[in-house]
Amino acid sequence: MTEEIIIAGFGGQGVLSMGKILAYSGLMQGQEVSWLPSYGPEQRGGTANVTVILSDERISSPVLNTYDTAIVLNQPSLEKFENKVKPGGTLIFDGNGFHKFPTRTDINIYRIDATEYAYANNASKTMNMIILGGLLKIRPIIQVANVLKGLKKSLPERHHHLLAMNEKAIHVGMDLIKKLN
Repeated sequence: MTEEIIIAGFGGQGVLSMGKILAYSGLMQGQEVSWLPSYGPEQRGGTANVTVILSDERISSPVLNTYDTAIVLNQPSLEKFENKVKPGGTLIFDGNGFHKFPTRTDINIYRIDATEYAYANNASKTMNMIILGGLLKIRPIIQVANVLKGLKKSLPERHHHLLAMNEKAIHVGMDLIKKLN
C-alpha cells in the first residue's frame, strides 16, 4: 500500500502541522514516510502545501506530479491541485471560503465543514485535526491510536494537555465529512 497525499491551503490553517502529524503517525505504524513541505516566505496568510507519502515499501522520491488524495483548504489550492488528483482518487475540501467548487467526475469528492464547526464550537485550533479525522474516515490508512501517538510526538510537551481535545476533533471530523458525488 502506498498513499500519496497533498495538503494545501493558507499559512496558519495547520497545513504543515497536519502533514507532520500524518507523517509521524505513519512512522508509529511502521510505514515508510516522506514529508515534503512547501511554503512562501510570507508563511501566515500565504500559500502552503505539504506532500506526505505513506508506504509499506521504500519511497523512491518525495517529489510527485499527481496524488491519490488532495486536501485543499482554499480556492487557490483547489485550482492548483484538483487536476493533479489521479483518476479514481480522492479530493477533500473545507467548505469555508470557496466560490467555485470541484467539478471533476472521475474522482471522489468530499466536503468537510471543519472551519465552520471549529469556530462555532470555540475550537479553531483543532480545524486541521477535524479534517484529518475526515480523511481517516474515508481513507483508513492510519489507525487513530497511531495518530494519537504521532500527535504526542509532534506536539511540544507543553501542549500535551490538548491531546484529548484533538482526539475529540478527529472523531468529529469522521462524523462531518460528506461525499458529494
